[in-house]
Amino acid sequence: MSVSGERPIIIKKIKKGGGAGHHGGAWKVAYADFVTAMMAFFLLMWLINTTSPEQKRGIADYFAPASVSETTSGSGGILAGTALGNDGTKQNGSQSVIQDSAPDVQDPNDGKAKSAAKAADPAKLDAAKKEEAALQSAAASLRQALQDMPELTELSKNIIVDVTPEGLRIQLIDQEGRAMFNQGSAQPNDRAKVLLRAVSKYINQLPNRISIYGHTSASVGGAKTDGDWPLSFARADASRKVLQSAGVDPDRIYQTSGKASSEPLYPDDPTLPGNRRIAIVLLREAPVLPPDHGP
Repeated sequence: MSVSGERPIIIKKIKKGGGAGHHGGAWKVAYADFVTAMMAFFLLMWLINTTSPEQKRGIADYFAPASVSETTSGSGGILAGTALGNDGTKQNGSQSVIQDSAPDVQDPNDGKAKSAAKAADPAKLDAAKKEEAALQSAAASLRQALQDMPELTELSKNIIVDVTPEGLRIQLIDQEGRAMFNQGSAQPNDRAKVLLRAVSKYINQLPNRISIYGHTSASVGGAKTDGDWPLSFARADASRKVLQSAGVDPDRIYQTSGKASSEPLYPDDPTLPGNRRIAIVLLREAPVLPPDHGP
């Protein structure tokens, strides 16, 4: 006891055992990782449900490895400086989400082309394979080039790019509420002019000859009217004029045709707006040389 008679205060410290130390804050990190992974998973599921099949296909194409051409012709530009064929048309480039959603329509010349290919010699078969690969790569480059144009942000669904036995085809199609031509009119509206001028930037870098086709949709009930033939031709010809005003050489125009509703893009429903379209085809054949071109 102290002098004053008070008892001393004794403080006792008890140390807890460390057996449960590993249960400290580590679980919080693991839980945070789990929550983050679940959030990413549900975000992925939401994106899958909100994107169209065409957009999914475009995203898949974006991450697919691009085919590589052996040629080194060209430099820079809209097609990334590789070649479409022996004539120097450009190839290869980034993929895109521009639609490649044209229905699989059986081309009447496809069987003939395959039969001829079987009878061809190995050298011709190899050349045909290279040409096909070059066209597919050029189509992918065009989709990417169009996708990168800010003026086409709202119009990307009006463009379909694909490869046919005839050549590289670019189609400007009507969408519900987004027509290329006003009802019964042969003159392209402002929306169509924007698309045609954008396409011309690509066409101007290629030497291929061009065919332009106008298509209309069938009337309700599948009826075909005589007026569809001159209307489809007039729309194709008006599109030709817009392309030429944007710098496309008139000598490259091979033909301009009106097909009315005879070749619907969607055969199961010829009345759909998407059947009304302008098809611009860059032909597979080598371009015609100018008259003064020497041997």
